[in-house]
Amino acid sequence: MTHAPAAIAALADELSSLDLEARLQRVARFAGRKVFTTSLGIEDQIITAAIARSGTAGSIEIVTLDTGRLFDETRTLIDETERRFALAIERYRPAPIDIETYTARYGLNGFYDSVEARHACCDIRKLRPLSLALDRAEIWITGVRRGQSGARAETPLAEWDAQRGLLKVNPLADLTFDAINAYAARHDVPLNPLHARGYPSIGCEPCTRAIKPGEPERAGRWWWEQDQTRECGLHVKDAASPITPISSRKVQVPAT
Repeated sequence: MTHAPAAIAALADELSSLDLEARLQRVARFAGRKVFTTSLGIEDQIITAAIARSGTAGSIEIVTLDTGRLFDETRTLIDETERRFALAIERYRPAPIDIETYTARYGLNGFYDSVEARHACCDIRKLRPLSLALDRAEIWITGVRRGQSGARAETPLAEWDAQRGLLKVNPLADLTFDAINAYAARHDVPLNPLHARGYPSIGCEPCTRAIKPGEPERAGRWWWEQDQTRECGLHVKDAASPITPISSRKVQVPAT
């Protein structure tokens, strides 16, 4: 896939006329490694279900970032999703040496104390494992939607990720939350029970709270920080860039 702006704009235009499953089928036809990263939230569960329904599971790899601080409900849902759709979700975990070094420097929950410490935690638990998950990938598929937050309001269906040197496809970018819920109900998609308890966006357990009525979908993420555009850095450039390298050794623990 070329990274020429005109070609990517044409692809985004083409995808806009297709339904979700057809969008995935179109992307699956590209050559090279194609990776879908799931956090097991409703958006990502919809994409996983659509991958299974569209017959693209053999072409699109499904991976998740097991940060070591996930909710029990999220970890349980990984196994349930694999059984429900008869597919494998590969886990990528942070390097133990990085966790040890972070804890020695900031404390286990030091991310509450400063933005710097929170960024460093997101770096070792998310960004470094993501780099491993996307190694040699040509296409990265995500569950990002425009309606999730102001920082994501301009998300295109397809874009060139210059930082990682790959094509990024956001097949839900133009879908509403109501459309997402309707797809889940129509196809009996297994969902994280935390959604029903006021958690529309679910990340690590110590960094996520339920939202209050009227709050944006992602208001419960890093709720103690004041920056309204706060992100972990997976989808917003430099949002959680590493402060100081914590280790040079990156370790992937294979799926169990």
